[in-house]
Amino acid sequence: MSYPEIRPRRLRRSAAVRRLVSETRVDPAELVVPMFVKEGLTEPRQIASLPGVLQHSRDSLRKAAAEAVQAGVGGIMLFGVPVSRDGRGSGGADPAGILNVAISDVVAEVGDATVVMSDLCLDEFTSHGHCGLLTGDGAVDNDATLAAYAEMAVAQADAGVGMVGTSGMMDGQVGVVRRALDAAGHTDVAVLAYAAKYASAFYGPFRDAVESALDGDRRTYQQDPANLRESLREVALDVAEGADLVMVKPALPYLDVVAAVRAAVDVPVAAYQVSGEYAMVEAAAANGWIDRERVMLETLTSIRRAGAQIILTYWAVEAANLLRARY
Repeated sequence: MSYPEIRPRRLRRSAAVRRLVSETRVDPAELVVPMFVKEGLTEPRQIASLPGVLQHSRDSLRKAAAEAVQAGVGGIMLFGVPVSRDGRGSGGADPAGILNVAISDVVAEVGDATVVMSDLCLDEFTSHGHCGLLTGDGAVDNDATLAAYAEMAVAQADAGVGMVGTSGMMDGQVGVVRRALDAAGHTDVAVLAYAAKYASAFYGPFRDAVESALDGDRRTYQQDPANLRESLREVALDVAEGADLVMVKPALPYLDVVAAVRAAVDVPVAAYQVSGEYAMVEAAAANGWIDRERVMLETLTSIRRAGAQIILTYWAVEAANLLRARY
């Protein structure tokens, strides 16, 4: 009987050895937690399709932000849920609008201890639920929307945000937002470009979270799930327009896109583990079909391994605490 001289299993024999030779690690500082704040709430409210995720009141948002900082997360991405909406999404640029006051609240609570980010898109504020302004025949008007984004970006920067997330997938949005921020004196506010955002079926629970009024779909401006080369073009355009970071959304179904984008650019790459990805794992775990914590960390590791330096995930705070205990 002959025996193998090379035994890769030697490097798997114990947890200590596996930890020593681990090729990919997720650091809490690379995680960003999305948070929702709803206008008029006095107590936080559970989102039925996102177990463990809340619509916050302004007070509970401040507390949750402090807890996220204590866990060591790298950032907080804020989404606002207004009481009233209109066709132009005017609440997004209103200094007294829920998202802008929430930015000020969180910045006052945590200061520079983490990166305070905000969603720069109209879908949470429009009565029709689209990410842009509509023409008379119901189409999304790209160029009119850009002017609204510029106004919204300045309002968020005035509120104290450190980074804006251009998530609307309008052509030219990064350049318009960058110029608007610079002209208003906010040259230090960074732009996280949702550069490759797909028209995905994984966003359903998120739309519950923001109480979306969407009628129809967003396939005319978000990317076709079949296309990879198109993503590289979108990313290149956003970098050329001044994006400080670029993001792929969703994450797990598009790990090949994450890897391709990482190879193509020299700015930080993020990926958003979206609501449907989170909800599927939570549902399977609730039925006892999977080990929830192991699957949670495995999914995050896979996104990091594909090349995303930054991960937006609803598990950010819990995962950060688990990772700190592990390492």
